[in-house]
Amino acid sequence: MLDKTFWFSSPAKINLFLHVCGRRLDGYHNLQTLFQLLDYGDKIGLTLNKSSKITLKHNLDDVNFDDNLVVKAAKLLLPFKAQEKFGIEIDIQKSIPMGGGLGGGSSNAATVLKALNILWGCNLREQQLAELGLGLGADVPVFINGRTAFAEGVGDKLFNTEQPEKYFLVATPNVHISTQQIFTHEALPRNTEKLDFNLYNFANTKNDCEKLVCKLKPEVAYLVDRLLNYAPSRMTGTGSSVFAMFETHEQASNVIKHLPENASAFVAKGMNVSPLQSELDRIVQ
Repeated sequence: MLDKTFWFSSPAKINLFLHVCGRRLDGYHNLQTLFQLLDYGDKIGLTLNKSSKITLKHNLDDVNFDDNLVVKAAKLLLPFKAQEKFGIEIDIQKSIPMGGGLGGGSSNAATVLKALNILWGCNLREQQLAELGLGLGADVPVFINGRTAFAEGVGDKLFNTEQPEKYFLVATPNVHISTQQIFTHEALPRNTEKLDFNLYNFANTKNDCEKLVCKLKPEVAYLVDRLLNYAPSRMTGTGSSVFAMFETHEQASNVIKHLPENASAFVAKGMNVSPLQSELDRIVQ
């Protein structure tokens, strides 16, 4: 397998809802959410070599090598690597907008953890990978899990579910949202009553961060208002991406032309299982 590049999926996610149910003693928040995976995302290329080093084929602009989540993910597996001192070159083909609340960096890290676990012969269980990944970001475990799931805690307690595989128009304005700023802001609601997941439907949920983000970023508010004219719509995560939910790809695609020119957009289908698992199964066989 030396010098052969293996390509793996790194899907985006949206939060169909996000409830903030209280602040913990450690400063983090108790959350409830529903992670919906999308059939749209980045691609991660991994090439084993004899260098014994971790390298990036292309580094992201404005991101130091040691701060890149895929590099951090690979380093976490070094103590578990089989005796062969094979290095790895990592290539990232980005499609997921950065900073939109779509989980791009976390998804990339999870893909590297799951794929290198096999390529390096680490033989860690999925739960062990999730525990390692949580140190990189609260969203990494859901991508390790690879299934649409309800989540509690800081987003790490997962309960797999299946949702209707609808089509989503995801639009991202050209603004940056600081997750830390939102979760430390005094105006963020923190007392939403816990939801019984068995009673979930989209209409009886919300995104507790949306009102605050819309106040701070009028571009997000404008997108939410615009999309609500066409379909049930909501901000994902702490923003800045906004999604609208449709029954068909055609319905979603037809709305793109009504969006402001400074917003990027794509249409994706929701999926209950990540394609990454079947890709990993093929390299094991």
